[in-house]
Amino acid sequence: MTSMNDPHHTPEANPGVVLFDMFGVIARHQSESGKERLAALAGGPAPAFWDAYWGLRQPYDRGDVNGIAYWKRVADALGTAFDDARVARLVEADLASWSGVDDTMVALVEELAAAGQPVALLSNIPEELAAHYEERHSWLKHFQVCAFSCRIGHAKPEPGAYRWCLDALGAEPGRVLFVDDREENIRAAEAVGVRGHLFTTPARLREVLRLGA
Repeated sequence: MTSMNDPHHTPEANPGVVLFDMFGVIARHQSESGKERLAALAGGPAPAFWDAYWGLRQPYDRGDVNGIAYWKRVADALGTAFDDARVARLVEADLASWSGVDDTMVALVEELAAAGQPVALLSNIPEELAAHYEERHSWLKHFQVCAFSCRIGHAKPEPGAYRWCLDALGAEPGRVLFVDDREENIRAAEAVGVRGHLFTTPARLREVLRLGA
């Protein structure tokens, strides 16, 4: 299968639907200050905290548990307990840590939508963070489909996440270009027939999509 990661791959004149990841592509990964605040709120050693945070994240992203249950599980993994007030602060700090957006990529999405290019979104995101973005970012309206993991019951790199998007879009896999910054997510998309582009910079994505600077 030809991958969009191949440096010799010809840019796409007509990419069909462009399916974007959010964090690490359009939105930024956690800020360092946000990460420090989270670890401080949790108390305990930072390495153990991050092991618990990420080790328990998939069910939260998938919508199997809400924020309260997730943070209680993190506390259990750390051998401690968080009261309701601390859980509320941790939820708020978590949202804040994921709130940065790349304005250059937002502009690119808006440019594509204005040109009539179909765009969609597939993001691993818990319900609280999804609602946070919906309340604050009008550019989400440009996506034909917003596949938030917490609402579709599948989180990348699970195959069901990509299949859900294909069904919602009514698109053949080969007509969808998936843009993500994580290799494992690209490989999982390609395994179900979706074409992949490993995101590095907006400029490189423009080249792939044959957009002028």
